[in-house]
Amino acid sequence: MKKEEFRILFDTYFEDVRRYILYRSGNDDIATDIAQDTFMRIWEKQMTIDPKRVKGLLFKIAGDMFITQYRREQVAFNFFNTFQPNDKSITPEDEINFEELKKAYDAALKSMPEKQRAVFLMNRIEELKYKEIADQLGLSVKAIEKRMSQALEHLKINLKDKITGLILFVFGGRLNRIKNGN
Repeated sequence: MKKEEFRILFDTYFEDVRRYILYRSGNDDIATDIAQDTFMRIWEKQMTIDPKRVKGLLFKIAGDMFITQYRREQVAFNFFNTFQPNDKSITPEDEINFEELKKAYDAALKSMPEKQRAVFLMNRIEELKYKEIADQLGLSVKAIEKRMSQALEHLKINLKDKITGLILFVFGGRLNRIKNGN
């Protein structure tokens, strides 16, 4: 596909694809990002597109990208909802700290750039190796390592104030058991 053909395709259908995802997501930013990613995929793969089926193909790609993103986010955001500490010596203060940590983690994930978040969730939630992620995304392992490093740095910066609370939460119960002789 030549640049001019791609530009015409983009100019003709971008707003339709963006609006389609906006209706599905209810979020302007997500709709714009997915619409852009849809056209990037077309350009990167240099797809040959049948003019009679172009709109359906674009909607299919965008819809698949939206569903994939939604599923990944659901897995990550539900982690804290399903996690239940099994220690009986958790204090009400520990529970409050944990709830604050959950909120901070959710906010940090939501604010993380999509490309970093996708790599982070594929590695940490789906437990894929960097090579597997690279193969799925069509990137090099080095690119995945860089995105993962950026994702971890993003979390470090955004959760910096909560680290002490996390340490107290994780080790607090153990310290209480040691003090009580258990």
